[in-house]
Amino acid sequence: MKLGFVTDSLGGMDFDAVLSHAQRMAVEGLEINTGGWSTAPHFDVNAMLGCKAAQAEFAAKMADHGLEVISLNANGNPLHPTQPAQGECLKDTIRLAGEMGITKVCTMSGLPAGRAGDEMPNWVTASWPPETQAILRYQWEDVLVPFWTEIAALAAECGVERIALELHGNQCVYNVPSLLKLRGAVGPVIGANLDPSHLHWMGADPLAAAEALGQAVYHVHAKDTMLNAPVQAVTSLLENGSLTDIPARSWSYVTLGIGHGEEWWRQFCYRLKMAGYDGWLSIEHEDVLLNSVEGLEKSVALLRNVMPVEPADFRLQAI
Repeated sequence: MKLGFVTDSLGGMDFDAVLSHAQRMAVEGLEINTGGWSTAPHFDVNAMLGCKAAQAEFAAKMADHGLEVISLNANGNPLHPTQPAQGECLKDTIRLAGEMGITKVCTMSGLPAGRAGDEMPNWVTASWPPETQAILRYQWEDVLVPFWTEIAALAAECGVERIALELHGNQCVYNVPSLLKLRGAVGPVIGANLDPSHLHWMGADPLAAAEALGQAVYHVHAKDTMLNAPVQAVTSLLENGSLTDIPARSWSYVTLGIGHGEEWWRQFCYRLKMAGYDGWLSIEHEDVLLNSVEGLEKSVALLRNVMPVEPADFRLQAI
């Protein structure tokens, strides 16, 4: 496996500072945010698209610091009913990835409105009352599958081989069954960005998810979640309080090792290997209480202790 981090983890710094910290921490690559919910402070898709000079300058900076591009990440809602720019950002990200020879793009599946004409995304999390099923039929049959069929064709045209969808709340694809459903409808260009932090707060088990996804794991975000048991006991894990009020929340995103210890992360890496994944672990730091550099350093140190690096060399002896 290889180790890197998402550039928005150091979103308050300029790109040169990000590169310097990445080199100092001895990670192998960076996952580049391109837009969506991100302001993309380190990467201008519009300026880079079609501009070989800008692309060459970016690639040279990465190479000068011994870094690879892990992936481009358009982490927004490409199916937002009133914000078409988010979908266009994804398309432009795919086009740019093709121009730069990057074969993997990370994003979200998107969440449309509950019916034609509505203006707000609508996430269905229960099977009753009956209108929930009408919402799901509209979202999947009329919007989601047609959109991703179009995106799959664009990816093939641009040479992008894998689109890794983050299993994220408030998206149509948020767990293993929904990922496999869309993959079955669209094809193997669709795979999972397995971020255990989201599965933790939704009540799933990332270890079991890795096994269930198998070859459909295309990417991994290394991010942790702390479950605040006393609050959870009263409010449940359906949490809509402020992300910055950690004591009041039933769950929060935290630095690796705070929510789940080193032994859990060792098991997670091994389960990924069991599922056939031997790719990138991309740290996404979103802990609001810790300094971003300190949080990244602690996360890098933890993963260095647990992640397999060298290829397996075991062979049964002839007897």
